Amino acid sequence: MSLDPATAGTSAALAGSRGTSRRGLLRAAVAGTAVAGGGLTLGALPAAAAPAGSGPRPGTPAEALRELAAGNRRWRANRQRHPHESPAVRRQLVFGQDPFAVVLGCIDSRVPPELVFDQGLGDLMTVRSAGEVLDEAVLGSVAYGALELEIPLVLVLGHQSCGAVKAAVHADETGERLPAHIQYLADQIRPAIDRTQHGEARVDATITAHVRLVRDRLRGEPDLAERIAAGRLAVVGARYELHDQAVRLVP
Repeated sequence: MSLDPATAGTSAALAGSRGTSRRGLLRAAVAGTAVAGGGLTLGALPAAAAPAGSGPRPGTPAEALRELAAGNRRWRANRQRHPHESPAVRRQLVFGQDPFAVVLGCIDSRVPPELVFDQGLGDLMTVRSAGEVLDEAVLGSVAYGALELEIPLVLVLGHQSCGAVKAAVHADETGERLPAHIQYLADQIRPAIDRTQHGEARVDATITAHVRLVRDRLRGEPDLAERIAAGRLAVVGARYELHDQAVRLVP
């Protein structure tokens, strides 16, 4: 599969393979504790990944992206497989996890990553905050997936009609102070506000711009950038459209 390097981080990031973990002790400890689109639709990407529930798990950024694309196609066509929910899988996951993608998404109840990508238990590490806003906890969660579990893909998933972005745009336009910690979200989103647009168009453009901002900040994190340069990780941005359920990559 060929993607524009601006979309996937670097061209090398799509050709990498997962290396041997250098932090096995920490991985084992956490696993043990668990006994506790530039208009490019993901669904239009080549469906080369193995069917859910069979074959090896995606091990490169390109394979992971293809599997997400295949899952979104199933979701849009109402042909979900609901993979990896069997009693056998649940028993196996007691002993550890090997997710193939980190999805940083919004808390919006209409955009659960496991559903819109038709994935199951152990497939995705999901991190969710209003408007995909980054803070130290979110950054640490993404870094854990990429660095400790050696997950090859991080996907920042914005969505149509994001309430956090609407609130940030409203506060910026009116000067109104938002309640308590909600103001923090608006402050983080404000740099992405597209003041060349007006009304709903401004909100929509800001949603896309904020995905880019978050994606680029993650790409710039030194430890993540090192893995991207080595071809072992890709960090990409995308939008989920409520009107047609499609996920489209953000260039």
